[in-house]
Order: sequence, then structure tokens, then C-alpha cells
Amino acid sequence: MDGRAKKLPIGIQEFEKLITGDYLYVDKTRYIYELAHGDGTSYFLSRPRRFGKSLFLSSLKAYFEGKRELFSGLDIERLEEGNEDAWQEYPVFYFDFNKKNFREASALVDVLSEHLNGWDERYGADTRDRPIEERFRILLAKANEATGRRAVVLVDEYDKPLLENGGTNERMERDKAVFKGFFSTLKSYDGYLRFVFLTGVTKFSKVSIFSDLNHLQDITINKKFACVCGITEGELRGNADNYVKDMAAENDMLTEECYGELKKMYDGYHFHQDAEGVYNPFSVLNTLAGKEFGYWWFETGTPTFLVEKMASVNYDIRKITNGEIYASSSQLVDYRADNPNPVPLLFQTGYLTITGYDKLFRAYQMGYPNEEVKYGFLECLAPFYLNREKEPGPLDIRSIGAAVRDGDTDALRDILVSLYASLPYTTDERPVEQNFQNVAYLVFTMLGQFVRTEVHSARGRSDVVVETDDYVYIMEFKRDGTADAALAQIEDRGYALPYAADPRKLIKIGANFDSKTRILDEWKVV
Repeated sequence: MDGRAKKLPIGIQEFEKLITGDYLYVDKTRYIYELAHGDGTSYFLSRPRRFGKSLFLSSLKAYFEGKRELFSGLDIERLEEGNEDAWQEYPVFYFDFNKKNFREASALVDVLSEHLNGWDERYGADTRDRPIEERFRILLAKANEATGRRAVVLVDEYDKPLLENGGTNERMERDKAVFKGFFSTLKSYDGYLRFVFLTGVTKFSKVSIFSDLNHLQDITINKKFACVCGITEGELRGNADNYVKDMAAENDMLTEECYGELKKMYDGYHFHQDAEGVYNPFSVLNTLAGKEFGYWWFETGTPTFLVEKMASVNYDIRKITNGEIYASSSQLVDYRADNPNPVPLLFQTGYLTITGYDKLFRAYQMGYPNEEVKYGFLECLAPFYLNREKEPGPLDIRSIGAAVRDGDTDALRDILVSLYASLPYTTDERPVEQNFQNVAYLVFTMLGQFVRTEVHSARGRSDVVVETDDYVYIMEFKRDGTADAALAQIEDRGYALPYAADPRKLIKIGANFDSKTRILDEWKVV
């Protein structure tokens, strides 16, 4: 396919508009066939924001409305060949929670009522004086009576009202009660339903919509459906190769070099331990359209509520990069506002992904999916962990990079002294230790956007190694010790031996942090 002949679907979430408007479409219709002809009839899928959930739900809507012409040439047309029951039109109840602000007390009920009003007109009912859950039950029966077919219910971003009101328990409890009454209909009126599909960013483990709907099949971590949203490597090369070639030429890169950078920046999401990884579609499309690499996904909204949660529980963020986070399948779906463990929320919202699996303990290893997420998230975390939100000016990682590039160890020292001095006072011993370690971790990990860095915490390796074209830095940080002890450890443990034949200048730095004064009080360079 000459993908360049198609328009890039930036912001297009409606399947019919995408197809009729001659936009580029990555064919996911084989998943529609699997779902429509599978053993189950009711499904739930969690994926991060802007990951293609709405587009997939819209394609399900078009399929169950019998709009065969939209699927011409796509996988499902071939798969449905010879099936006499294919392309039947079902009554479709499509609930979209994307386009509403849910801060007002009645917002959720208003949205549900607005949907039901339209179906009142379609099926000749008059239910407006009844409670919304009763209206829904009446309309399912009316639709069956009018068409002779069972209904299809599609719910897009069910959790948007809950996430928007997540900081206010009273509002969240109110909306949970509305969901409980309304969507319990999906279980009690199962005989009127052909197919049910719900999507969201999170799966609230204690929300009654799921405790009541125990017949919903959760396909969030499912090998068969791991690539239902997102773009695989093969799909990228098969559909957008000419766009990648154009971008490579624009940036004076070889085509394969451009593919490599795209992979490093946007690939790496895994929704099953044995499944192929997928790219973030929003970031890839915007990169190809603008012909430049950027943090497109992050620019659509800073995850303030998530960052505040991480900071409030004093989470050791080094564990993410060090591969020290493991979670069971039940833990990954355990999102509750009062859960002190941020890992379920980090996974469901797309900041962590599955990077491995421990078969013995049946635990998923978690990590950043790619560089866009890693560095974008660290930039969001830095003001909270380094107390910079209360200090004038943000953390200027480029100034640190310039000091490292130029071999200016005095400038590097001055920046770090300032950062350590800004740490908040605490009488709790553990936060002092963790904040001290997080400063070095954040600064030098974020520096990895521009130069090669390694930030360690295990014994037998130095705390930080930074490599530029001209210098190799080996750094050791002590807490309540001495800079001389730090330098001695570099020598005694042979941290510099791998660079013995390296033509670049080797710079060894020993530093000490005094936890009582909260000052980087010693800094020695050899």
C-alpha cells in the first residue's frame, strides 16, 4: 500500500469518517471478527489514553450496524465470506463519555439521559419520567421488539467521570452509585443483548460496575488481543513506509535510522508477556505528520494526579529503571483511590508496561515502555521530588548537560548543591535517604536524553557513569560520609577499569551529602 496517498488521521476517532475520508487505516478488523464470533459476548478493555480505543469501538459500531461497504478490502470482509448471517444490522446503544466535563453534580445523569432521549425517539418510547436505569431496560426491550434482534451495547471511556472526580470522594461515590444502578441492567437483561464492550483507561477494582458485571471478560492482558490497539512494527512498515522515508529525508537520516529512532521513542508497550510490542499511535502519527520527534503524548496533558500520588507515598522511582517492580495480574487491576501502591495506576495509564514475567511467582516485571514515556514522566516528577515547584525556575537539564559536555565540574557541582539545598526538611530518616538518592537518579537519568548515562544503585558498580564525546565521568555519592571515601571506593572496586584504554578524558568525582544540614558539603574531582 502507498500509505502516502492517504491522509494521516490526526484526531480522527470515528471509523466511518476515517474510511470515507480516505485516511490511512491500520486494519484491526480481524479482532472484530474474533470478538463477534468468539465464545464470549461481554468484554472489557483497558488501554492508555489516546491509544485507539475510541476508533476501535467505532469500528465495532459500524460492523454491528451492518455497514458492509465501509469494510471493503479489509480483513473482516474476507473472514466473513460464506457466512450467511454476516452483516446483519443490530440495534446499537453507544455510550460516549469522552466529550463531557463531569465536574457538575448532575453531569453523569445528564449524559446518560441525553443518550436515552435519542433512543426514545428511535424506538417510539416515552420513558423520560422514569429513573434512568428503568428507561434503559425498557429501551432494550423496545429495541428487541422493533428489530427482532438483540441489542449491542458499546461504552467508550466509562471511567472518565470517575477519574475527573477522583480527588473528591463524595462525587466519586455518587457516580459509582449511578453506574451501579444503570449498568447492572447489562446483567439482569442479558437475554436482550447480543454483544457488550466497555473501554476505559482504568479498571476500578472496587467499583460496582465490575463487581455486578462478573460476566464481563477482561481482555486487557490477553495475548490474542494484545495488539488490538496501538501499531505493531509490521503494521508501521506495511502502512506508513513512505511517510517514514519522507521524515528520514527531512531530518538527514537513513530510513532504517529513522525507524530505529521511532522504535526507541514510541514502541515498547506490551499487554501480555508473550505478545508483540506496539507503538503509541498518537505519537507516531503526530511525529510523521510534523516530521520531527517530540513528546506528543505528554503534551496532551500532564498527569498531575498521578505525580502527586507518587510524591505523596514517597515512592522510590529508581525501582522503575532498575527493573525492581513486579506485580501479579490481580495487583495490576487493583486501582483504588485509597491504594497506596501506584503501580496499578502507572500500568493502566500507560507509564509502565510489561517487560518480563517470572513464571515461578507468576509476576509481571514492569518498566517504562519507551523514551517518550521515560523522559516525559521524569520531567513531570522532577519538580515534586526535587521541590522545584516552590523554587523559582524549573530544573534546567540542558545546563547540566552543557556543564558535562564542557568538562565544567565546578558548574555541575554548583547545580547539584542548589538542588540538594532545596530538598524539603523532614524528621523521617527514610525520606531523607530516598530524596538524596532520587536527586542523583533524576538528574542523571534525564541527562540520558542527550548523552549516554548509567545510573546504578547495586553494589559493584559506581552510582553514576556519564559518557560524552570527550569525557567519561565516574561518580560516587556518599551520605554522611566523605568525598575521599567515595573516591577510594571508585579505586578499590575498579570502577574505572573498563575505560583504561579509552582515549577520552576520565573524570572521577566523589561527593558527600550531609543529611542533617541537607547540603552537598564535599565535592572532589580527580
